[in-house]
Amino acid sequence: MPRLLFVTCCLLFLSLLTPRTHAAPGAVRCGKLLDVRSGKLLTNQVIVFDGGGNITAVGPADSPLAPGGVTAVDLPSATCLPGLIDVHTHLTGDPISSGYQGLGISIPSEAITGVKNARLTLLAGFTAVRNVGAGNYTDVALRDAINAGEVDGPRMLVSGPPLGITGGHCDNNLLPFEFHYKESGVADGPWPARAKVRETVKYGADLIKVCASGGVLSKGDQPGTPQYTFEELQAIVEEAHKLGRKVAAHAHGTQSIKDAIRAGIDSVEHSSLIDDEGIALAKQHGTYLVFDIYNDDFILSQGAKVGMLDESIEKEKKIGRLQRENFRRAWQAGAKIAFGTDAGVYPHGDNARQFGKMVEWGMKPIDAIQAATIKAADLMGWPEKVGALEPGHFADIIAVAGDPTSDVRLLESVKFVMKGGVVERNDFAAK
Repeated sequence: MPRLLFVTCCLLFLSLLTPRTHAAPGAVRCGKLLDVRSGKLLTNQVIVFDGGGNITAVGPADSPLAPGGVTAVDLPSATCLPGLIDVHTHLTGDPISSGYQGLGISIPSEAITGVKNARLTLLAGFTAVRNVGAGNYTDVALRDAINAGEVDGPRMLVSGPPLGITGGHCDNNLLPFEFHYKESGVADGPWPARAKVRETVKYGADLIKVCASGGVLSKGDQPGTPQYTFEELQAIVEEAHKLGRKVAAHAHGTQSIKDAIRAGIDSVEHSSLIDDEGIALAKQHGTYLVFDIYNDDFILSQGAKVGMLDESIEKEKKIGRLQRENFRRAWQAGAKIAFGTDAGVYPHGDNARQFGKMVEWGMKPIDAIQAATIKAADLMGWPEKVGALEPGHFADIIAVAGDPTSDVRLLESVKFVMKGGVVERNDFAAK
């Protein structure tokens, strides 16, 4: 049985255990509602949605917006805002997938891990994600199962296997020579890289993930070292854009960031060692920067306990603070920043812990929230469907107890989650 078919069968079996409901016309009444575009808190609002889970109206709760007979969810003490978006996740992996213990994880196990983590992510208030890197197209199978209503999870755009050079960050360098093993996304040279883009799209990728530089959690390379050449990056971007796919480039290194931006990629992931020229190029090209500035805390405090390589922890010690300082410089310079966390390096469901770091390193709470709503939606190519509570958007709604524009850490304790008009979590109802 082909591997992708086997993974899909595993997910279909799980679907028998988790039947999904469909949206019915309804409404959510909110004590307060955050307009993420203006940053204003509106009081006593109602959000009305149709049977397809799409918002039809938003306005004062005492106005005749909701048609008669619809079921309304009342959240009088809550602040509502759009479902959050994380543009850099790895749902089919966990922290223990790093290092040598990752060699013992099978394809079916990875798929089942994805089902677990998709639900954790959704219940944490993240109703849409980009999954930028998964083995053997397990993320494609997970996306399809979620879209079919067979398992719980956020809306997903997925990359499948990330593209990388032989021996690079997106290869597997843990096994000795006699195994002759390469990861499925490895391609060297412009034309083999083009062919790999075509193959990845063939098997279901929504976007292309490429490793332009070395990384932290890989063996034997350095984050600042360029890997793909400019010519290879150009070929990948040209092929991906021709096929209607955006490109996300893993790039810690200064030169790799600039090469990726000049090649036309759509987002730089990590962006750790970006310099002033790189920031200027990102602004000039309209390139989004994604800084995963929370997981440094987890790697340094818990990395050894979950089996991360000693060399990975040492690399993180050298790069973590620099990344945060460069985040602040890029933000102050006016670069476009979207919310992405590298979830899977730390436990899934803790995504919102990054908001506090973004504020600590220069953003206002509303800036961090916009990075995870309207800006993330723009990067995903879904600005008319997610990231705001407006007519025509999906009824993806979360709520917290308090004002997240004053205390952004409230987003670590989301108490209500609705995706597409279906309530996934309502802690307010238990009171």
